[in-house]
Amino acid sequence: MDVIPLFPLGTPLFPGVVLPLQVFEPRYRRLVRDLLERPEDSTRCFGVVAIRQGWEVEDVAPAEALYDVGCTARLQTVRPQPDGGFRIITVGGDRFRLLDLVVGEEPPYLQAEVEWLAEEEAAEEAAGDQEGLAAPGGWPADPQHEDLVSDVARGSMEVLVRGVGDLFGRYVTAVATLTGDVDGEEADTSELLEAVSGEPRALSYLVASAALLTTEDRQELLAESATRRRLQTESRLLRRELTLLETIGAVPAPLQRFTGPRSVN
Repeated sequence: MDVIPLFPLGTPLFPGVVLPLQVFEPRYRRLVRDLLERPEDSTRCFGVVAIRQGWEVEDVAPAEALYDVGCTARLQTVRPQPDGGFRIITVGGDRFRLLDLVVGEEPPYLQAEVEWLAEEEAAEEAAGDQEGLAAPGGWPADPQHEDLVSDVARGSMEVLVRGVGDLFGRYVTAVATLTGDVDGEEADTSELLEAVSGEPRALSYLVASAALLTTEDRQELLAESATRRRLQTESRLLRRELTLLETIGAVPAPLQRFTGPRSVN
């Protein structure tokens, strides 16, 4: 368990995603200064947690207004501004769960006791689709069967990755067509998909951060520890959003995603 400073935002941050911020509130200026006072070889990061829709952190107990799963933001670049604020560039780091909030006058910003959430990559790769292949009574103790399961698991993940990548490409094209920027968005998306080629986890976080999803949908994806299940959920969400786009013929949300952070580190 560790104590980290918190920076509530309107949407979740995902591991590997670049997040630029303009820091102007006095308490968060203090947060940046405190981070800069740490040794350069130490971890300069804070936790980003999403604010529940319709809630204001200042009006209620912070624990009620914030989701309980967040992601650290690692400080990469800091540019002091003439007014005393900062322009900073951060990159999403590790996921965590809030255990308890620390509210006080010193320091003036929120802090939280957190537990770190591990990814289930090794476990899910080993398990793969065994549930769908296992015979009643369990698997025979035959190495050939185990090898077969492992091969099927890897193969099914590859199929899932291709499917989500294709759906995401179609989705971006549909949104870009409605907003009149097909060529630019297709080029950008192609570059991003190429950057995460062969990395299912990175693809899952790219889609989660880039698609025009509700905060609730994004939070569900952030809280999911298994890449396979995250991609499966994204496949369902992208199909839903494509159906809405084709039925309604309009972008169902502000175009914040296309003007916000998009790069995956």
